[in-house]
Amino acid sequence: MKTNDIRITLPASKSMSNRWLMINHLTGGHFRINKLSTSGDTRLLRRMLAQLEAGGDHVYYCDNAGSVARFLMPLLAITPGHHILTGDERLCQRPMAPLIESLRQMGLRVECTGEEGFLPVNIQGGVPTKRTVTVDPLLSSQYVSSLLLIAPRMPEGISLTMTQRPTSRPYIEMTCDALRQAGIDVRRSSNGRTYYVNHYSGRPKAATISIERDWSSASYFYTMALLRPELRIRLLGLQLDSCQGDSATDRFFRLLGVTSTEVRSPYRAAGRSITLQGGAEVPKAVQFNCLDCPDLVPTFAVAAAAVKVKATLKGVSNIALKESDRMEAIASELERMGGKVTSSGDEMTIHPATLHSTEPVRTWGDHRIAMAFAPLRLVFPEMQIENPGVVDKSFPEFWDQFDMVLQNKQ
Repeated sequence: MKTNDIRITLPASKSMSNRWLMINHLTGGHFRINKLSTSGDTRLLRRMLAQLEAGGDHVYYCDNAGSVARFLMPLLAITPGHHILTGDERLCQRPMAPLIESLRQMGLRVECTGEEGFLPVNIQGGVPTKRTVTVDPLLSSQYVSSLLLIAPRMPEGISLTMTQRPTSRPYIEMTCDALRQAGIDVRRSSNGRTYYVNHYSGRPKAATISIERDWSSASYFYTMALLRPELRIRLLGLQLDSCQGDSATDRFFRLLGVTSTEVRSPYRAAGRSITLQGGAEVPKAVQFNCLDCPDLVPTFAVAAAAVKVKATLKGVSNIALKESDRMEAIASELERMGGKVTSSGDEMTIHPATLHSTEPVRTWGDHRIAMAFAPLRLVFPEMQIENPGVVDKSFPEFWDQFDMVLQNKQ
């Protein structure tokens, strides 16, 4: 049955894509990966893995891709040869000390050539001498995921204990699920702090892996549904029962009156999608813990500000360490538009205020800042977004998909 829904095609999850690229490399390339992400980060990781497979000593330049650098560092550390891992100025300011320390615990040689605990690093690839390791995951769950991903290639696997509660824990579980799907044994202790991954010496059975659509990218269209309740927006291929931590988008926007309805096509086995519609009553205030979904903080902050909801967002301290200092970027851009933002410790509060247009919205070189503020063009069509090309990092087709909503005349 035809509908008047605005049909949005989301990119494949770059988080899932990058994990499967790593697993495929580590297990000999036996998996066929369908619907791989077209994001800049995924394209970069593919180039870096091809460079590694070519052999020889190389410089691995990761631009501003923190996830790519964190995934590559342990892999380079167990790959024979001399490797240099580096990136742009912002990436070299992002902390890598917990991961570097863990690799050194395992007897691997990683040397910081500038400030200790940061890129660039010289790595002399070798064989780990110890399988038991601890890691501090507070700043990034990717420290944990990157170590778990190399475990199948370690002679005795790995026993990894987290020293405190991680941020973005669902993404660690995503890593574990992918490893299990590849036929690798993964267990977790009863207290949830220690992961055990076995060495894998077999040949995995060839299989086709289909990557889910990306929930992080979906979040921006939830803001659009909130601001244009007369429209129905359908996110093609997305599913509510997702392992992606950013599926928390649905829970947050339900608080703001946006309903998500999963639709299954009777003609296609995998024809799932989610239809969004705003219009329910918006509360005066909401609270939400973002510890497991820090990449959504810009989206949540802008959405709340746009409808004058007081929003207290908790678990946000590590967003200052992303592609930009997102704490500063959110506050600065909203305040330029007449908003009010306060922060204390691990919390950020968006206060009700009447926004006005600004020219242009500064993106701070950060794809998520650009896309979080973009929906405000539904309210202020004259407003421009500085450096719109930054969205290539995660969602190259964003502006084309956004225009389908912006130009809709329903």
